[in-house]
Amino acid sequence: NNEKHNHVDGNDILAAALEESKLGFETAQYKGWPTDPKAFNGADSVVMFCNGGKNHHLVMKHLDQFEKLIDAGTGFVFMHYGVEVPKGRAGDLMLRAMGGYFEEHWSVNPHWTADFKSLPKHPITRGVKLFVQEDEWYYHMRFQPNMKNVTPILSAHPPQSTMNRPDGPHSNNPHVRKSMAAGEIQHIGWAYERPNGKGRGFGTTGGHYHKTWARDDWRTLILNAIAWTAGVEVPKEGVPSIPTLNIAFP
Repeated sequence: NNEKHNHVDGNDILAAALEESKLGFETAQYKGWPTDPKAFNGADSVVMFCNGGKNHHLVMKHLDQFEKLIDAGTGFVFMHYGVEVPKGRAGDLMLRAMGGYFEEHWSVNPHWTADFKSLPKHPITRGVKLFVQEDEWYYHMRFQPNMKNVTPILSAHPPQSTMNRPDGPHSNNPHVRKSMAAGEIQHIGWAYERPNGKGRGFGTTGGHYHKTWARDDWRTLILNAIAWTAGVEVPKEGVPSIPTLNIAFP
């Protein structure tokens, strides 16, 4: 199953697992920004798995409402292309919501295999073992200055081959070349605690292929992240789930 950007079915898998987890979740799914003005009432966390960039059809047309949700302490989880918005007000709001985002001419979007050699002790990593995953892992995100209140969750060293593309808004730039030349590890999943206890956010650049949801460790990590951003205590073994895709990984 090499389907890409299958946001609807990916969200189905996550929502079903949360509902079945016996942790008290109630989920609602929307294709696009909800038209019901009361849709966000009582929402502890909002998950955005969607296409992004300047046409980010969720954030870009609803910046005022996005800001109100951040101010209200609503949790946010952004995945894959959903982490990219234009620099400026939208980028600043993403930094406030989840501590980091994809910034053009700073971040890059190559395909590579990430080998996670360590995981931090954090509620989001409960029940998650080290894993290796091929994905379109964007990296060199724009983070809060000095990584303030940002905790890297998934970090890996991209291969030098990811630097082969010519410079462009998504492909390569002097900033990322400098970072790679210095051997810096790249953070491709991160947790954020907003100042003054004003909510939590999580972002990850993976999730390009639909088949990744069959991987227990990836699926558990994302479910844990949703629970954590919603203020739910993550179980010791992670949020329980059963894979709904029959895919064997090596």
